[in-house]
Order: sequence, then C-alpha cells, then structure tokens
Amino acid sequence: MNDFNPTAYQLETYATGRRFADSGWLLDDPACQTPSLIRAFYQKKQIEFRSAEHGIYRFADWLPVRRTLQGSCAPVTYKSRGLASRLGLENLYITFNGYYPEIGVGMDTCSFKETEAYSVCGRLDPDCGKVLVVASAGNTARAFAKVCSENHIPLLLCVPADNLDALWFEKPLNDCVKLLSVQKGGDYFDAINLSNIVLKSPLFLAEGGAKNIARRDGMSTTVLSAAEAIGRIPDFYFQAVGSGTGAIAAWEANLRLIEDGRFGSRKMKLMVSQNAPFLPMYNAWKAGSRNLLAYDDNQARTDAESINAKVLSNRKPPYGIAGGLFDALKDTGGDVFKVSNSQARQAQELFAETEGIDIYSAAGVAAYSLMECVREGRVGKSDTIMLNITGGGEKRFQKGKELWHLAPSMTFPIDPDPQTAIEFAQSLFS
Repeated sequence: MNDFNPTAYQLETYATGRRFADSGWLLDDPACQTPSLIRAFYQKKQIEFRSAEHGIYRFADWLPVRRTLQGSCAPVTYKSRGLASRLGLENLYITFNGYYPEIGVGMDTCSFKETEAYSVCGRLDPDCGKVLVVASAGNTARAFAKVCSENHIPLLLCVPADNLDALWFEKPLNDCVKLLSVQKGGDYFDAINLSNIVLKSPLFLAEGGAKNIARRDGMSTTVLSAAEAIGRIPDFYFQAVGSGTGAIAAWEANLRLIEDGRFGSRKMKLMVSQNAPFLPMYNAWKAGSRNLLAYDDNQARTDAESINAKVLSNRKPPYGIAGGLFDALKDTGGDVFKVSNSQARQAQELFAETEGIDIYSAAGVAAYSLMECVREGRVGKSDTIMLNITGGGEKRFQKGKELWHLAPSMTFPIDPDPQTAIEFAQSLFS
C-alpha cells in the first residue's frame, strides 16, 4: 500500500523486562543470559483496523513490518450458527483461516501460516543480500513458498520427505524458491536440524520460528480479528498446537488488547490440544512440569508418523522457555487436551456438516477439544468462545484444479554430512 510507513516498536525481553531497539532481525536479547522470548511493544497503543483491501496489513499497527507485500488475506471471524446450535452455545465465534469465499476469506494455501509468512517477509530487509531459510512440517513451507515466489524473495525450505505432499500449488513457483528434504522416516525436528546445518553458511538467514516476533504477531491477527468482530476479548480460546507459537501469539495479542482499553480486561483461557499419541506438551503440562519430559527420538518419530495432523509434530517446541507456552497457560488459567485421529475426524465431519466447509486435521483436533469441554461443562452456553480454525477449505479450493507440486532439489539422510549439505545449498543460489 502506498500510504504505509514502517511500524514503530521496541523489543522487550520476557525474562528481564529489558526494552531495547530492534536492529532489524533480532531473534533474542543479546544481553539476556537465560533463554527467553522477546516481544514487540508497539508505539501505537490503540490499534486502527484498516479496510479489507489491505489484507493482513489491516492490522499493521501491531505488526513489526517495514513494508507490505502483495497477495495477503486477513483471517475472518464470524458468529457460528450451525456448530453453535449443535453444541448448545450462544456465543461461539469461529476465526477462519483458509479458503472460504462465502465469508470473505481467500487464503490460497488454505492455512493460517500465511499470516506468519506475510508478516515475517514484511519484516525482512529486501536488500539484506541473504536467503531466508524455513524448516517446516508442510503448511508453513507452502505459505512461505507462495509469499516468497510472488514477491521475488529468495527462500530455502527444509521439509521431511514424508510431508512433501503438502507442497501443492495452483501454479509453478518462481525459481527463487528451493527445497531440500529429509529422507522418509525423518520428521519436523530432522528438517530443523538440516536447516541449522545450512545456516552455518553466511549466505543464509534463519527465519527463527517462534523466536521471530513477526511470526508470532502475524499469527496474533486471528485474535485481533476476533476482538474486532466480537467487540471484546473472548472468554476462551481453542486451538490445536504443534509448537504452541500460535497460542503464545494469542496470549500476547490479548495483553495488547487489554492495554488498548476498548476490549475489556479479561485474559481468555488458552485451551490448546495435541494429536495423540504425539503429546510432548500435553504430558509435560499434566505432570506440572515447565520442562518437556524425556521422549525417545525413535518413539517420537513413530508417534509423529501416526498422527493425521502432521503439522502438530514439533519435538522441540517453545514450551518451557521464558514467555513460552507454559507461561501463557499459567497466566491465563488454560489447559492442554489430547485428541485422537478418530476424534479429530469426527469433529471435521461435524464442522463440514454444520458450517459448510472442510477443515484440516489440526483444526479438527481443536474443534473436538471444544466439543469435549462442552460435554464436561468446562465452558458454559453463554460464554464467549473463539475457535481458531487454523486451516480449511482445501477441498473447495482444489476442486477442478490441476495442481503443481514443488520437488526437492536434494533429499538428505537424517544425519547429513554438514559440508555436503552446506555446499549443495549454496550452489542452488549461486
């Protein structure tokens, strides 16, 4: 947008409260001796919601971006009738991220990972001379590939071979996007390991995952959408989690909305869920532990392979780090749930029947945990509930289309030779 000026903000370290200026791509506080997330504190305390034509950047007052990019779409929140009636809820609001043109949302990748990609790439200096590196279990890679391809941003993706079917697109990508994969049997953590090896070359720049304020604040637009539509902060927030970054972002948005002063002072309870049997955060939370419990690598890979919601298979999530999911759950009085594949499918079918659109497995995990809380009386019929549907509309979007798939330039073993990986990755951008 021609009228856009870079957003003014400072950074704050959760562990110490120290505030400091952002040098451009800081992922942590160099003065902090303990692991801690950093947060953005925006100069504009009361957010101005721009018109829909601005896409995700309608929330730019609270996004750490220096420029806007073409092709974005913001999440859309609406009051449920079908699912709400079936569950006996009077104030169920659905925040939809995906492809659902009937309600005005058109994310071509059908996932809320687009909110991350447009924010992160908007923070990136286009003249930095480096290649952005993103490790992903699937949906994040698809979102970053779309955004970088359409805006000519050099990008290197690292994705497990078992998840490559998620890299579908409506049309071929720009050659600035490249892909490396990890052999079958490897998981998201193995893809992260490959990306960390490549990042030893000065040519590459780490996207940063949960540590990147732009990723979290991009995802926080789901809560901003809900607060705008409802007129206040919800009582409950439901979402499935793999890393927990989206729930951390929701918490941070909640705190900003309290400071805004127009949406109330409540802290919505974070009700997050994992896809059984892959349950590292569920198990730690139920044990009352800030630290994740011991989890055998091979067992973790097996469990990750067995779940339908592959995007929820992060073995090293930002759970115990200062400002991470543990702190978010404690501060909001939240809880963690477990949902099986069959239970998630049941919720997906109910959602399609009552709301008229297909949703991803991860969204089904979140929807089932809401159903469970209704049955157990943990939420009341008059409570204001936000259900974050993190992906949906894929069947609607793909219908009648011939899709194009991004193929890896190289597939590496689970334990790749570092020098080989670095040299090959560099050659892709020479």
